[in-house]
Amino acid sequence: MGGPGGSGGMRGPGGRGAFSPAMMLAPAFLKGDNNGDGKLSRDEFRTLGEDWFTAWDKPKQGKLTADQLRAGLGASIQPAGGAPGPMPFERGGPGGGPGPGRGPGMGMQGQDGRNGMSAMMGMEFNYVHAAIDFNGTVLKDVGVRYKGNSTYMQSRDSLKRSLKLEFNKYVKGQKIAGVTKLNLHSNVTDSAWMNEPLSYRLFRDGAIPAPRTSWARVFLTVAGKYDKQYVGLYSVVEDVDNNFAQERFSTREGAIFKPSTQSLFSYLGDDWTRYNQIYDPKTDLTSAQKQRVIDLAKLVTNGSDAEFASQLPSYLDFDEFARYLSINVWLVNMDSILAMGQNYYLYLNPATNRFAIIPWDLDLSFGGMGGGTELSIEHPWRGQNRFLDRLFKVDAFKKLYLARMTEFNQSIFKPERLTRQVDETAALIRPAVSEESEAKLASFDKRVAGESSGSRGAFGGGPGFGGPGGPGGRGTPIKAFAAPRARSVAAQLSGESQGQQDGGGFGGRGPGGGGFDFANMMASSFVRAMDDNKDGVVTREEFQRTFATWFEAWGGDRGPLTEQQLRDGLNRDLPPQGGMMPGPPQF
Repeated sequence: MGGPGGSGGMRGPGGRGAFSPAMMLAPAFLKGDNNGDGKLSRDEFRTLGEDWFTAWDKPKQGKLTADQLRAGLGASIQPAGGAPGPMPFERGGPGGGPGPGRGPGMGMQGQDGRNGMSAMMGMEFNYVHAAIDFNGTVLKDVGVRYKGNSTYMQSRDSLKRSLKLEFNKYVKGQKIAGVTKLNLHSNVTDSAWMNEPLSYRLFRDGAIPAPRTSWARVFLTVAGKYDKQYVGLYSVVEDVDNNFAQERFSTREGAIFKPSTQSLFSYLGDDWTRYNQIYDPKTDLTSAQKQRVIDLAKLVTNGSDAEFASQLPSYLDFDEFARYLSINVWLVNMDSILAMGQNYYLYLNPATNRFAIIPWDLDLSFGGMGGGTELSIEHPWRGQNRFLDRLFKVDAFKKLYLARMTEFNQSIFKPERLTRQVDETAALIRPAVSEESEAKLASFDKRVAGESSGSRGAFGGGPGFGGPGGPGGRGTPIKAFAAPRARSVAAQLSGESQGQQDGGGFGGRGPGGGGFDFANMMASSFVRAMDDNKDGVVTREEFQRTFATWFEAWGGDRGPLTEQQLRDGLNRDLPPQGGMMPGPPQF
C-alpha cells in the first residue's frame, strides 16, 4: 500500500494538539458562560466556583475532601442527561450547527466538525492519495486517512495507526467485494487482536446488523521512506454506509446517524441545526427524517410516562434495541451508549419509520473501559441517562430485554463457546502477530491464555498509553472475563444478585478495573492548588480564594477570560501529578 507515512495527512491547530487538563476541564468551566459570549466575566467565574463548592459539599460541612472533589469534577466533566449546557467545542457540520459556546453540552465535538476526542483536541485527519494492492487486486488513486480517538493517541508515535480506506474518494465507482470503504484497525488497545472481531460476531449471532470483519497483514510503501514495510496485523472492519444498509435492509433510502452525545434524544428545539453536529448524519436527510429525530427527542424529554410508553414503539424497533443492549451490556462495553455516548450508529428504517441501533468500535468491549463482570444488567449505564432510564421503565421493552439476556446467556455467551472462538482465532492470526515483535507475541499468548499482559492500555496511564501500538491490553482477557460474567448475569436474572451500578468510565472509577480516571487525577491537582494549610481538605474560603487568584492570574485583570486564556491557565496551574499528560507529536 502506498499512502500516508510518518505524520502525513494529519495536522493539529498551531502545529500541536496537546492532551492536557484543559481538554476536559475547559468545557466544564465554560458552562459558567451564562450570556453565551464565549468568555467568563469576573462574576461568572466567581459564581461558577460558588456553585461548584455548594453542589459538591453535600454534607454541608464547609470543606471538600479529595473524594468529594473527584465526584464533583466527574459530574462536571461528563455532562448528564437532561438540560443542555454550553459546549465550546461544538461547531456546525454540514448543513449548519450551533456556533461557538452556544451548542448543547453533550458529547465531544471538534472545531472541524468531526466528533470524538481527537477532534475535540483540534486534530484533522486529511485524506491522501494512495494505491491499494489487495491480494493482487490493485486499485489506484484511493483515499486514505488516519482514524480513531484513543487508538490514535496510543499509536501516534508509531507507523501502525488505524486507517480508513475510501476506494471511490477520487475515482467514482471503485469497489472491492461490493464495498467502497474499509477500516483497518490497529488494535493497539487489545493485544489479543480479538475483542472487536469476536464482539461483532456476537452481535451478528444475536441477529443484530453488524459489520463483517477479518484480518489483514499490512505493508506500506512511501517513496523514499518505506519499501513494502510490514506495518503489522490489522483487523478489517466493514463500514456502516449505504452499501451496508442495502445489504442488511434491502434499501439505500434509510437515514444513518453516528451520534456523539451522553444525552441521546434530548429536545433542543425545532431547528435541525441544533442537532446536526450531535447526530452526525452519514446520509443526506429528508425533512421528514430530521423531524423524526426531533419528535422522538421531544417525547423523551417532555412526554409523560403514559405518553412515552404508548408512543415509543412507533419510534423504536424494540426487538433490535433489546438485542443490541443485552449483548452490549453483557460485554460491559462502556465505551458506547452506556457511558461515553458514542460508538454506535442509528438507522432510521424507511419501511417502518423506526430507529434501530448498529454497534461500532468494539475494541474496549469485554470490560475494557471498566464496569467489571458484576455490572448491573438492569441499570448498566453510568451517570444520568434520561433516554435509557425511561426506556428501561417501559414494561414491554424491559421484558423483551431480559428475555433476550436470558436467551443469549444460555447460548451465544456460553464461556466454553467463547473459549473455543478465542483458540480458533489465535491459531489463525498468531503467525502474523509473531512477525511484529517478540514482545507483542508474548503479550498475545498471555491474553489468549486468559492471563493479564500487565498493561493498562487506553487511558490507563501505564504502559500502552503513549506506546507504539503495544504490547498491552485493556480489561480482562476474554477467557477470564466470560465465566464470571456469565455467572453474574445468571445470578441477576434469577434475583440472587442486583449487580453493581454506575460502571466505570471516562472520568470515573468502577468495579473491576475502571477506565481513564481523569477526575481522580485532577482532584489531586485541585487539592494541591487550593489547600493552603496542607491539611488535606479544601475549605470554602480556600476554594473561593483560589478561584479569585486564578481569574486574575489567567488574564481576568484585563477583562473577561477568553477560552484560550482559560486553557492556558488550566494547563499551567493544574498539571496532573508528574506533569502534563502525553500529547501527540508536533506536525
